[in-house]
Amino acid sequence: MMTKGSPQVKGTPHFKEDQCAPALNLEMRKILDLQAPIMSLQSVLEDLLVATSDGLLHLIHWEGMTNGRKAINLCTVPFSVDLQSSRAGSFLGFADVHIRDMEYCATLDGFAVVFNDGKVGFITPVSSRFTAEQLHGVWPQDVVDGTCVAVNNKYRLMAFGCASGSVQVYTIDNTTGAMLLSHKLELTAKQYPDIWNKTGAVKLVRWSPDNSVVIVTWEYGGLSLWSVFGAQLICTLGGDFAYRSDGTKKDPLKINSMSWGAEGYHLWVISGFGSQNTENESDSKSIVKQPSILLFQFLKSALTVNPCMSNQEQVLLQGEDRLYLNCGEASQTQNPRSTSARSDHKPSQEKSPFADGSLESQSLSTLLGHRHWHVVQISSTYLESNWPIRFSAIDKLGQNIAVVGKFGFAHYSLLTKKWKLFGNITQEQNMIVTGGLAWWNDFIVLACYNISDHQEELRVYLRTSNLDNAFAHVTKTQAETLLLSVFRDMVIVFRADCSICLYSIERKPDGPNTAGIQVLQEVSMSRYIPHPFLVVSVTLTSVSTENGITLKMPQQARDAESIMLNLAGQLIMMQRDRSGPQIREKDSSPSHRKLLPFCPPVVLAQSVENVWTTCRANKQKRHLLEALWLSCGGSGMKVWLPLFPRDHRKPHSFLSQRIMLPFHINIYPLAVLFEDALVLGAVNDTVLYDSLYTRNSAREQLEVLFPFCVVERTSQIYLHHILRQLLVRNLGEQALLLAQSCAALPYFPHVLELMLHEVLEEEATSREPIPDPLLPTVAKFITEFPLFLQTVVHCARKTEYALWNYLFAAVGNPKDLFEECLMAQDLDTAASYLIILQNMEVPAVSRQHATLLFNTALEQSKWDLCRHMIRFLKAIGSGESETPPSTPTAQEPSSSGGFEFFRNRSISLSQSAENVPASKFSLQKTLSMPSGPSGKRWSKDSDCAENMYIDMMLWRHARRLLEEVRLKDLGCFAAQLGFELISWLCKERTRAARVDNFVLALKRLHKDFLWPLPIIPASSLSSPFKNGKYRTVGEQLLTSQSADSFLNLEIDAGISNVQRSQSWLGNIGPTHHEIDTASSHGPQMQDAFLSPLSNKGDECSIGSATDLTESSSMVDGDWTMVDENFSTLSLTQSDLEHISMELASKGPHKSQVQLRYLLHIFMEAGCLDWCVVIGLILRESSVINQILVIIQSSEVDGEMLQNIKTGLHAVDRWASTDCPGYKPFLNIIKPQLQKLSEITEEQVQPEAFQPITVGKTPEQTSPRAEENRSSSGHGSIPQGEVGGSSLVSRKEEDTTRAEEEEPFQDGTYDCSVS
Repeated sequence: MMTKGSPQVKGTPHFKEDQCAPALNLEMRKILDLQAPIMSLQSVLEDLLVATSDGLLHLIHWEGMTNGRKAINLCTVPFSVDLQSSRAGSFLGFADVHIRDMEYCATLDGFAVVFNDGKVGFITPVSSRFTAEQLHGVWPQDVVDGTCVAVNNKYRLMAFGCASGSVQVYTIDNTTGAMLLSHKLELTAKQYPDIWNKTGAVKLVRWSPDNSVVIVTWEYGGLSLWSVFGAQLICTLGGDFAYRSDGTKKDPLKINSMSWGAEGYHLWVISGFGSQNTENESDSKSIVKQPSILLFQFLKSALTVNPCMSNQEQVLLQGEDRLYLNCGEASQTQNPRSTSARSDHKPSQEKSPFADGSLESQSLSTLLGHRHWHVVQISSTYLESNWPIRFSAIDKLGQNIAVVGKFGFAHYSLLTKKWKLFGNITQEQNMIVTGGLAWWNDFIVLACYNISDHQEELRVYLRTSNLDNAFAHVTKTQAETLLLSVFRDMVIVFRADCSICLYSIERKPDGPNTAGIQVLQEVSMSRYIPHPFLVVSVTLTSVSTENGITLKMPQQARDAESIMLNLAGQLIMMQRDRSGPQIREKDSSPSHRKLLPFCPPVVLAQSVENVWTTCRANKQKRHLLEALWLSCGGSGMKVWLPLFPRDHRKPHSFLSQRIMLPFHINIYPLAVLFEDALVLGAVNDTVLYDSLYTRNSAREQLEVLFPFCVVERTSQIYLHHILRQLLVRNLGEQALLLAQSCAALPYFPHVLELMLHEVLEEEATSREPIPDPLLPTVAKFITEFPLFLQTVVHCARKTEYALWNYLFAAVGNPKDLFEECLMAQDLDTAASYLIILQNMEVPAVSRQHATLLFNTALEQSKWDLCRHMIRFLKAIGSGESETPPSTPTAQEPSSSGGFEFFRNRSISLSQSAENVPASKFSLQKTLSMPSGPSGKRWSKDSDCAENMYIDMMLWRHARRLLEEVRLKDLGCFAAQLGFELISWLCKERTRAARVDNFVLALKRLHKDFLWPLPIIPASSLSSPFKNGKYRTVGEQLLTSQSADSFLNLEIDAGISNVQRSQSWLGNIGPTHHEIDTASSHGPQMQDAFLSPLSNKGDECSIGSATDLTESSSMVDGDWTMVDENFSTLSLTQSDLEHISMELASKGPHKSQVQLRYLLHIFMEAGCLDWCVVIGLILRESSVINQILVIIQSSEVDGEMLQNIKTGLHAVDRWASTDCPGYKPFLNIIKPQLQKLSEITEEQVQPEAFQPITVGKTPEQTSPRAEENRSSSGHGSIPQGEVGGSSLVSRKEEDTTRAEEEEPFQDGTYDCSVS
């Protein structure tokens, strides 16, 4: 048979023609007739072993193809349970026994066989001669339904497929020779409820070429991929593989035959014939499908073939022509922390460009899984002559990657995005990398075979120099290197003669571009290792059975203490032998020191697939960094954790210093982030195709059977498992030390919550009573942390109601916890407790607590929470009166209606509230707000007691705000809670809503709205109207703008409160520096206004600003110093003064909008005294005019008029003494004031009991004023100070405002209000 490509084309190896398939010639040599159907063929070294259906085994020579030896009859081979029991053993007693399937295992030197009756066994030659007398078989008693077998040579495993659908994986016991069940590969009912027991018999089992995974298919169809020790990676019988996008079930792909491609990057599959479809399908579908060839592509972790240490903290996946690595940060943020270990030989300028030096822990996006990978396409020039890629390695910082193909190697920099290849192709083609490769700083260390010299070598190449042997440091080695790893400045190598060699590696002092390698120590392992191929990984670590504390010298803790060797899944540790004298260590430098010998090996663990350790050290996180992490396939992970005595006390002699803790994990681990207490992995995710092919086409294409697969990065927290394991073992002190070292991690609250949740679920739902429950211990443990209250409530809300009693029996009464939250001012958590109280207590109790919380929330202006509390209180009310709840109830009819409000909302993690610390899932985010106009909030049935109860609380709060003159808060309160302010003010016009002390109110408004007190510049004292034009222009802009926004905002009260709230919400941040500059002394002030504002942040408090204003405005002399400063400017000084004064006398634009809005509200409600106060602060005479119009046109309460009159007199007196800035404005509105007093006279005259009224008013105001004073004192404003300061600016501002307003503002403003 000839294949394409002709043998004539010769030339240099990199010509493309040479890459075609080579010419092959197949010719028939001989025919052997074995007189029975052949069941199985196996090549064994020089022989061919054939099993026939008549129960014979034929051993045939390849060379002469002669059947030189007698066939072996299976009936004559003795079988026993192990090799120790009597040699005779029982024979396969029945006549027609024959082998159905068999496979040779080189590392066990024998055959795994499956007989036609379903029994399985292992046949091994007792001596080297392969004859019937010398064969002996062992079998397990319990397997009777075997169908097929596959052998893993590296891990010495035999996987027997069974008719039940499970795969039983056996290994051979080294001592007895018996077959031991290692683990089973089977689908669980939990993951695949509808298919797990319907798969039929196992049809094929195939181990990958690198022995790291096994693929299984069943009679029913489908594929599943498993790791060596049984972790399931992919299964096509569920999810998108089994169902179409419309939910209909697909026929599973039936597989007749399959085989792995080179290096395990491909799986070739011959699909079976289509199944006979069920009758209800359309006829066109039941056409028999043609067998097709399918090719599946796989990515594998670099750890499968090159488990060196730098690959362990990053997820690096290799495909046949590309590499996938952690996108961005995860790999790079390790470096600020890892510099400590390497600082001695690392130039400082080589900091990773991705890293932010301040990053102590990684950003959450990195840590949590996502689909983004950094995909690096491998240089096609290199792949052309060196496909497939065999090894890859990434450096510690995740910036450089090296790959090895058939010959040579190449490396890539993620920073420059460039590949570096050998310049001389013959050098590349002359080396075959045998034992993997690793990075050491900027050097690549690799073990290779030099073809031309027939020599095994260890080479070191510098990344930055050209890739050429001239720049390499070469060390000859005796035997072929199988594995290589780097630890700090040591290289550890495992060789084919079963020896381990340690080298030191260091930069050569003579030139920076070379590194030297010297042999340190050799250790022969041939006594312990039956076959060199069985060693999966070799690692040098600082982990030892002793902690650093007990070692005689502290620096030894950082030394290479022990060798970890994974021998076919058994983790073996060899430690240095410290039993001898240790004096010699002190004298010489570390590199010349004679290294200690190693003790005999100890087995640490079984079924180990991967090992992670780190060479970094961190005093804070010693537990995590000095631990050893193991991945054990289907049984999860294990950690060998060091135990430290507290406060360096002497450890108890009876306590072991390390403990092995197993824990389960939902992902397959590929990298361990030590400091971040996270495991990273990768998982196969699927995306369904849209119906590109219609379902009723004659054939459903095979590719449509399979969804599009993407690889997604995943991560998992493991801390809660470890803490729990420690608590179970009564090592609470260690758990606390470990938890405290990780308390700063962003997901630490989640860790505590998970631990509590898992223990609660297990114990509360267990059938049998638990003799020693863990929940009280866990609860006590969590109280050690400030997040205790949150953790408990979040856990409760995520578990079902039935378990609550059990939980709160352990953690404490929810009422007490609620009160603790209130005391700690943690209202959101308290709100969550309310929901629990509502379900566990009678309505009266939950209403009482809700009222407490509602009042506190009102007090602290937590508006979202207030809204929820209103709804909650209503819900309690409706629940009491047995009205059906307004949302469809959940499955628990017993709970009262109110809870339903919360139950059916989903919790989202987005941070919506401004002041909720991250990490809270608070009540706020759980509930949705009812939409619609705020006016409809109070429904028509508000005569029900519950609404009345809520209204009473709201009224009480509004009254308090007014009495304390907190208008800004009142506005926010009304806008946020849809409070009907106008109607309430109408009722309270003569009580809470009257102004008792105008001066105090004015000062308070200045302070609350950050409105500067008016000041009088020196020049404007003489000519108040000089150069008015500048002023009006600026003013026009400002006022028209504010009037518009005012119109848009809130003319009609029905606009939804979302809109309204915008004018009230928002932080005051940006306004601080405006006041600051506005109120500082003259020269600086004008300077500041003409140059860009430098934002002072929030340092300046409002108080200090007003104090400054007060002093500067009182002394007019200050203003005379301004003269010479601005002589260079073209504007005249007085112009500048006016412009800047005008700016200075204004508050922030937002405050202006808010004040106008309040003015509008008070006008509507007829609270004219408040309108006057706001008119004064805005310094708009039009407002005063308008009030006069109202007073004249309608009947106004005489008492109110009298109050306004006395109030304005008080303001006038105050302006004269304390705040001359207000005088000009008061002068402008003098005529209005006179008119007002006339009206009051008129109104009072006809009254019969005039004297009483007149006498009464002043009396009445004074107690009120006093009351007010006390309340404002209560509001923590020293009376005198405010008095002084707010007076100042009021007056001047009014002047300027009056001057600006008069010409054009009257009309505008009027229409805006009406």
